[in-house]
Amino acid sequence: MIVLAALASAVAVGLGVGLILGVVPRERTVVEADPQVDPRQQWLIQAGLGITPRQFRVASLGVGVLAFAFMLLLTGLAAVALVAAALVAVLPRAFYSRRRALRMSEVQKSWPDGLRDLIASVTAGMSLQRAVENLALTGPAPIREAFARFQYLARTLGMVPALEVVKEELADPTSDRVIEILILAHQRGGAIVPEILRDLADATVRDVWTLEEIETQSLEQKINARAVFILPWFVLVAITARPGPFRDFYASGGGLLVVVFCGVLSGFGMWLVSRLGAEPDEPRVLGGAARVGGDL
Repeated sequence: MIVLAALASAVAVGLGVGLILGVVPRERTVVEADPQVDPRQQWLIQAGLGITPRQFRVASLGVGVLAFAFMLLLTGLAAVALVAAALVAVLPRAFYSRRRALRMSEVQKSWPDGLRDLIASVTAGMSLQRAVENLALTGPAPIREAFARFQYLARTLGMVPALEVVKEELADPTSDRVIEILILAHQRGGAIVPEILRDLADATVRDVWTLEEIETQSLEQKINARAVFILPWFVLVAITARPGPFRDFYASGGGLLVVVFCGVLSGFGMWLVSRLGAEPDEPRVLGGAARVGGDL
């Protein structure tokens, strides 16, 4: 049992580290427009992961196996180890869900400053394409990162295809709107460009204020809800880590029944709270999809 647990732990550690560091073996990703958006793949792109949903599930399962092996060695109780494994297996999704939210929020909050930078460059007499290229040097950090390859793409593919590539890499509704307006401004050209950019900056500022207000009002409730569901299971692990009456009880059939019943109730409650408190994602009306070769 110890040897098997050690082998399972080694495999799971490799998968878990690869997932966290973003070096899980992956297939070549080709970004192209597609009206049929795969929500799972789009979620991973927005989280900054270039892997398929199948690879993400395998890595999450590996982390759960590691947790199961460790808790089984610690407590000797399969029921407690199974609960710990289930909790740990959902941690990658929780981690990257938070990372996705932060990444999208940073890009959204950076657009007003990025648009002001564009307005200043265009007003100074710079062409729109050159002004957009300068975002990789003078724009806010999230915008600089997003437009790092734009100059090369614009000179090889043209400005409009280059903007389309950047839009699909960002995979964000606010960025979709901004980039579509930039494409329109490029196509219209002339003296109307600064006015278009000013109107776009004002609208983006209002969107950012609304998003910040929604996030602030819901943060405390989310933290409280997660603490209520997770803390009892930490207590269970603590009281069964050493030999004694608690471990003896949870090693019996009655203890197993209690763990399973409470686990089902806890999982259903967490799912229900998450559904009731979830903020609906704004659909990417103007965006395509990132299609990843191979089975998902």
